[in-house]
Amino acid sequence: MIRPLGAVRRAPEGPNPGLRDMTHSSDSSNAWHPATRLLHAGVERTPFGETSEGIFLTSGFVYDSAEQAAATFTGDVEHYQYSRFGNPTVDALQTRLALLEGAEACIATSSGMGAVSSALLSHVRTGERVVASRALFGSCYWIVDQLLPRYGIETEFVDGHDLAAWERALSKPASAVLLESPSNPMLDIVDLESIASLAHRAGALLMVDNAFASPAGQAPLTLGADVVIYSCTKHIDGQGRVLGGAVLGRKAWITDTLQPFTRNTGNTLSPFNAWVLLKGLETLDLRVERMASNAAQVADFLADARGVAGLRYPGRADHPQHALAARQMRNGGTMVAVEIEGGRPGAFRFLNALKLIAISNNLGDARSLATHPATTTHMRVGPEARAALGITEGAVRLSIGLEDARDLIADLAHGLDAALATPT
Repeated sequence: MIRPLGAVRRAPEGPNPGLRDMTHSSDSSNAWHPATRLLHAGVERTPFGETSEGIFLTSGFVYDSAEQAAATFTGDVEHYQYSRFGNPTVDALQTRLALLEGAEACIATSSGMGAVSSALLSHVRTGERVVASRALFGSCYWIVDQLLPRYGIETEFVDGHDLAAWERALSKPASAVLLESPSNPMLDIVDLESIASLAHRAGALLMVDNAFASPAGQAPLTLGADVVIYSCTKHIDGQGRVLGGAVLGRKAWITDTLQPFTRNTGNTLSPFNAWVLLKGLETLDLRVERMASNAAQVADFLADARGVAGLRYPGRADHPQHALAARQMRNGGTMVAVEIEGGRPGAFRFLNALKLIAISNNLGDARSLATHPATTTHMRVGPEARAALGITEGAVRLSIGLEDARDLIADLAHGLDAALATPT
């Protein structure tokens, strides 16, 4: 094997740098717990011996000879060709995510939606079927509802918590199943093990968008999922800096199906963004633990607060699928869905009165954020679809951050006072 200019120590794995089979890795990281893997898994230093991973900000790579270049393109030697195909910094992120998730391989993409669209479009063909949970992020819903049918792909939505509906939808062949759990924004929980069994019986791959739970909160591959998808923009970065996405699964599917699609369509993560995401991974476990603890305290406060018409938090016993969430998730999560009395006017008064919690459609950030899904993230889903999802005009999605929970509760109390105030 020819190393990429001697810059990275890498075990020979064929013509695809970075796509190593993690299932049979002899790396000592197999014995490490997740918090340790987030810091040390897959580290491959250059001869300079840097502590923090290097950033390889380069579009292309040079060859020692014309023969080496030719052999690289035929796949006879392993050598970086072009950063759209492979880059040492991006490979480091992919390796660490795969080791963390327990996946055989990973492809990083330019955004979370790039990950979702690439996973589906690389796999599904004209004439095949996709079954999806109705409770999806607005852009994911658009892909299934609007984009896939343009290419002759049949799509069907089901209520994620209705196992009988899944059984009916998957009683005939399908190519892919897409779902979120917890869902955006109302935090529905889907029985991953049961849906995986039904999907496989129908011949489908189960693709799970795990962005809300994060890798620190849920491990879909252990529950039967075939493909796990992330918006790395959320908890993995966790500080509102960069966009990124990731798709994880079996090496054969990643290499033969997904990788040719992402390489040739240009859905590539930049090396700088990959480096920032690597830094985010180092503190993911600590951040999610604190954020989930804060979210649980916020949910307990809101459950008994005046001005609250409804509340959903998977970690509370009053969540409709609490028992299922307790089986699947490692914690209650960092997201809280709350319905403010007074519909949209009440919700807007609540949001506008917040001083600490910022209004933003992002989530998973170190800072607490709030959004009104009906007029932002799920605006284009349409009123009928929103009603079916339980997204009312008073619904507010809270992404709980790292602040002191007492300050968050005080800010929320101030917002609720404003929501209850008589408009002037």
